[in-house]
Amino acid sequence: MNSKLLLAGFIYFVVSQIIIWFQSHLQFFSDWSKSNPMLVAIPGVLVSYFSILATQHLAEAFNGEVWPSRLIGFGIGIILFSGLTWSILGEALTWKSITCVILAFVILLIQIFWE
Repeated sequence: MNSKLLLAGFIYFVVSQIIIWFQSHLQFFSDWSKSNPMLVAIPGVLVSYFSILATQHLAEAFNGEVWPSRLIGFGIGIILFSGLTWSILGEALTWKSITCVILAFVILLIQIFWE
């Protein structure tokens, strides 16, 4: 596995998931975004581009397999969603949510380290 491609794929997924979170949740703490959803949606083009690059880099890192990229993107999304929702919106994590975040982390570990 090529660690540079793996890292690049991770970075692209992290950036795209952060942008997605703000696009979806800005409405809960910004009246401007609630009134301008089409403008908030514009960075979706960048999210799509980063997602394409993330999938490309991760597929190359895993010898052309695309399943790892999908599962890594899912894991990153769940972990970032929980952290951003907790820290910015102040929503507490329940034991059920914590269990799901742990499972997402385990999915990441399996994809990266299980040959």
